[in-house]
Amino acid sequence: MAYAAIADRDHAHALHDPQSFLTKYIWSQDHKVIAIQYTITAIAIGLVALTLSVLMRLQLGFPHSFSLIAPQNYYQFITLHGMIMVIYLLTALFLGGFGNYLIPLMCGARDMVFPYLNMVSYWVYLLAVLILVAGFFVPGGATGAGWTLYPPQAILSGSPGARWGIVCMLASLATFIVAFTMGGLNYVTTVLQARCRGMTMMRMPLSVWGIFMATVLGLLAFPALFVSAIMMTLDALLGTSFFMPAVSSMGQPMVYNGGSPLLFQHLFWFFGHPEVYIVALPAFGIVSDLLSTHARRHIFGYRMMVWAILAIGCLSFVVWAHHMYVSGMNPYFGFFFATTTLIIAVPTAIKVYNWVLTLWRGDIHLTVPMLFAIGFIFTFINGGLTGLFLGNVPVDVPLSATYFVVAHFHLVMGVSPILVVFGALYHWYPKMTGRMLDDTLGRIHFWITFVGTYMIYMPMYYLGILGLPRRYYAWDESIQFIPPSAHTMNKWITITALFVAAVQLLFLFNLVWSFFKGKPAGGNPWRATTLEWQTPDTPPRHGNWGERLPVVYRWAYDYSVPGAKEDFIPQNVPPDKLAPIVHTH
Repeated sequence: MAYAAIADRDHAHALHDPQSFLTKYIWSQDHKVIAIQYTITAIAIGLVALTLSVLMRLQLGFPHSFSLIAPQNYYQFITLHGMIMVIYLLTALFLGGFGNYLIPLMCGARDMVFPYLNMVSYWVYLLAVLILVAGFFVPGGATGAGWTLYPPQAILSGSPGARWGIVCMLASLATFIVAFTMGGLNYVTTVLQARCRGMTMMRMPLSVWGIFMATVLGLLAFPALFVSAIMMTLDALLGTSFFMPAVSSMGQPMVYNGGSPLLFQHLFWFFGHPEVYIVALPAFGIVSDLLSTHARRHIFGYRMMVWAILAIGCLSFVVWAHHMYVSGMNPYFGFFFATTTLIIAVPTAIKVYNWVLTLWRGDIHLTVPMLFAIGFIFTFINGGLTGLFLGNVPVDVPLSATYFVVAHFHLVMGVSPILVVFGALYHWYPKMTGRMLDDTLGRIHFWITFVGTYMIYMPMYYLGILGLPRRYYAWDESIQFIPPSAHTMNKWITITALFVAAVQLLFLFNLVWSFFKGKPAGGNPWRATTLEWQTPDTPPRHGNWGERLPVVYRWAYDYSVPGAKEDFIPQNVPPDKLAPIVHTH
């Protein structure tokens, strides 16, 4: 499948150029504008999640000092913070933001195959965000069931937001999945059917491979969450018993009978663990491209990297129950899921080895994107190694409800992909706007964020080994197994978290200030080889490529090729323009 004719549509007939401000910037069918809409919306709701995390840390570090943070509010903050970060920020940003922007440009297409459907997917995503936020204002407030939404707790009257709050959450998730499905079908079809001439699958940049495989995972995994959201909504509103067993509330028997809370856990984590890789695989691909570009060296083991992405995607569907070791699982099933959890570490480790070998003897330029990419490798390794402990049943059972899991999950699923997001924004901002982000502000932002997150999460491993339980609103100092050092450490973590959170405003300032005052970037400031940097205009116009689409002659990683005049050879440079000594892939 080297080339699909749909990619070579004539420019005049393939696109409907915008005729007004509304059709150019609001109801736009241009994948680049839609990507920016996704990015701005995701960052905006991400700031809400950041604020909620600050409020939680204030309560944990200085308990009972803020009247605003009542117990029910604290549990609402936990729920909304977790769900926003995982679904509405990271998933939407990597797939809706970077996926939309990069796939057509990197594949040499004019746009997504279904531009109108692409536009609708963003507005449905925005609707999902608005429904989520509406949960704060309904009677009883947002749900406080925890971000995993486990029944029966989620819809019993003792939980915050047990009526309308949980309904808003479930309706928002179902709406988000509709938006994702529309966008995901677009991404997959565009990759398979709209690549330009010469762009074989094995010449695609790894960013496209990561986004493509993550989209496939989402299309297969999100239906499990979709049906569980509908089933729990019926339990909450109509009294059905899909997940609700025979149960009493406040001493009174309820109408439920015969449901299985464990069924919800299986459905949730059948989505939930592939979701880890829906976020991780685009991050893996983007980091690969950043490392190769800024180390001026070809990616080591390209085909191995592609097969590792495919292997991780397949294996991610057979490890979900390692989140359920404390649910009374049969030991034989525990052994199976512990084994598959260790197996999936193999292709992940291959990618780490290949990143390190890409850097080996490279001409490393410590640009801001490169700093974030290297920071990701360190953080992902540190977080991933603790996952090997939690993947084993005997270790996971005593640590499962402690801060050890909080530290592991945040380093792997929170800090690591966020570092990639920052690196990617610093890397592609010049292409999006035609201007460079301020380098000094970027370096300050990186070092405070990178060092600060270690100062926040590494102490949590210690707290977890002490047995400090997670999800608690407060701990009574009379509890004997919690030493005074734990309370002191919580204060330290809170102060550091406040500082790191404040520094993110510096990044937002850099985004806005550089848009107006940033240094002009030119067409290819990083001297990169991939197609998005070879467009006739920066930022690219509607249609991306002018009258004719590019033709690809080589893979995406021809850096520092012996005998070449430059230390990079773009994918669309014909062989007859090069010295005879240069070999193409």
